[in-house]
Amino acid sequence: MAETSINPHVGDGNNAAPSPLDWLIRRPMLLAWTVALGAATFFWLFGQPWAKWAFKYPSAWKWKISKEISAGMEWLMNEATFGLFTFRELTRAISWVIEKPYEIVLSLLSTGFLEGQGSQAIQIIPPLSWIAVLTVVVLLGRYVKDWKLGALLGGCFLYLVVFGQWESAMVTLSSIMIAVPLGIIAALFVGLLGYRSVWVERAITPVLDLMQTVPVFAYLVPVLIMFGFNAVSAMIATMIYAMPPMVRVTMLALRQVPSEIVDLGTMVGCTRRQMTWKVLIPSAVPTLMIGVNQVIMLSLNMVIIASMIGAGGLGADVLASLRSLNFGGGIEAGFAIVFLAIALDRLSQAMAEKAPASHGDGQNEGILKKYPYTVFCTAVALITGIVGTSWGVSWASWIGGPSWGMYSAAVQDYPEAWTITTGAFWSDIIKHINVNYFDYIDAFKGMLLTNFLVPFKRFLVSLPWIAVVLLLGLAGYTLGRWRLACLCMVLSLFIAVVGLWEKAMITIYLCGISVLVASMIGMPIGIAAAQRDRLWRVVQTIIDTLQTLPSFVYLMPVVMLFRVGEFSAIIAVVAYAVAPAVRYTAHGIRQVDPQLIEAGIVSGCTPFQLLTKVKLKLAFPEIMLGLNQTIMLSLSMLVITALVGTRDLGQETLIALTRARTGDGIVAGLCVAFIAIIADRLIRAGAERMRTRLGLQ
Repeated sequence: MAETSINPHVGDGNNAAPSPLDWLIRRPMLLAWTVALGAATFFWLFGQPWAKWAFKYPSAWKWKISKEISAGMEWLMNEATFGLFTFRELTRAISWVIEKPYEIVLSLLSTGFLEGQGSQAIQIIPPLSWIAVLTVVVLLGRYVKDWKLGALLGGCFLYLVVFGQWESAMVTLSSIMIAVPLGIIAALFVGLLGYRSVWVERAITPVLDLMQTVPVFAYLVPVLIMFGFNAVSAMIATMIYAMPPMVRVTMLALRQVPSEIVDLGTMVGCTRRQMTWKVLIPSAVPTLMIGVNQVIMLSLNMVIIASMIGAGGLGADVLASLRSLNFGGGIEAGFAIVFLAIALDRLSQAMAEKAPASHGDGQNEGILKKYPYTVFCTAVALITGIVGTSWGVSWASWIGGPSWGMYSAAVQDYPEAWTITTGAFWSDIIKHINVNYFDYIDAFKGMLLTNFLVPFKRFLVSLPWIAVVLLLGLAGYTLGRWRLACLCMVLSLFIAVVGLWEKAMITIYLCGISVLVASMIGMPIGIAAAQRDRLWRVVQTIIDTLQTLPSFVYLMPVVMLFRVGEFSAIIAVVAYAVAPAVRYTAHGIRQVDPQLIEAGIVSGCTPFQLLTKVKLKLAFPEIMLGLNQTIMLSLSMLVITALVGTRDLGQETLIALTRARTGDGIVAGLCVAFIAIIADRLIRAGAERMRTRLGLQ
């Protein structure tokens, strides 16, 4: 009987129960994972005395690629030449081309048109008054859509005026008005090349992946070296950060143009250029505007980081508030960025939906009737500009006395005495919490660090790198076969070879804990919101606001409540990355086929069974993609949290920025990008397998 129970080939076979070994043999991948995990555990427990190299990568084996990159950058700036001009002269020419239109826009919105340099400069023409800008914004909203949009845009800009953020906001808006169009144009042409050539698409795809995953700090150093410490460098860094989504959307939008439209263009004899600009691009405009919207949002998300290399504006205000722990001032500047983002977001969406305007033949219409908004805005700008000048103030004072002069000056520049602030209110809240609840907060923090966070960190750091590389390869093979397995092994091996394995494990520890907590918070909220429309509208408004808040804003209250350290970093990352966990969970459940839900109800499922057996199961691929986005946001935020005392790869990129070490910053940034790419590819492959298994493909 014993032999019969062990050997499946002996006896009837129908009555014999398979042994655990036989059960594993019938599942080769499960057997492979059992053997691999067992071997890795044994090696971790007993292998260090005779294989120390597997636990700490030997210094003699490290690849000194950072020095090679730094030397290459030095050669590029000092020796590289194209015959007629050097590489340095090329970068300075690019800088000049970008700087000139930026100076015009900045003069129009902020500084005015000046004569002379530095402190000797004299203002010849003042900038547009705040009344003129508000008028333009409101009427632009009305022209693009309706008065409701105009009121929303006017309210957003009115916040900037009333809360004393106008000057900084206009500096930020000036850089956005240059960086966004340039980024859109560059991305559109790259996307066109990718659409026309499969080889170009294959070549730019990994580049786009790196542009989206390499921390911004990593390429700030080479940008600074090539273009200098100024607003132009900040705009170029912003363009690099914001272009990838537009490139991908361009290729997607052009491929989605109906074949009937393309055939019609061919039949009427369109040339290749006409087909592109008269047929394909106009037909793809609605989808392209999604990419435009993404460029705007990512550009605004960059304003604080860009301020570190000379951008100024609202980003510089938030950064200064963080450094001085001025929580109230940072919140107000952060909300100014949020309102600016909301205004530009709604405006770009409305422009995407707007139908082409028709003015008739225009032969019998005057300028006022044909362009009423333009004429009215021009008149307001001229009148307020004249009234607000020193001449206008003097004339008003002569007519009506000092009070009239004050009101005349207020037409140009909103008086500081009229501004309001909530900075003290926010600071008092933090102070109250610290005074009354510091002991409880500190005890809670200490308990989590001692019992959970530090042990998990030590466990990850103690793992043998060779075992982790092989297990990642096995995971890649399980989900995507040899191609994904090789990718995971090569990218993880690079991290070990460059000597940043321990820093990478700390990054994974911080990211892993943050993603776990964000998922535990976000997924239940998404499940609850998906089943109640009113609750979903409230939750959607909240997460939209959270995603428009600059990442630096999350750091200030966290640092003031929990001090600097890894715990503060985790809290900030969770707050920043929780939105995708909520959004994708709710979206996945809400898009489940109603007929399948109805079938579950007819079958007698309880509400709990309907949720767990039908909705969550069918929404699982979408939930996995939300997990993927949560990981991406966590990694991007971890680079920012290096400012509050973490010891991970983010700190390496920050140190490289402060010390202008090009190679170190790029290598550390690549390691972060490779962690993100490994997680992205594994999760996407898992989601695709699940979609196939559920028949959702």
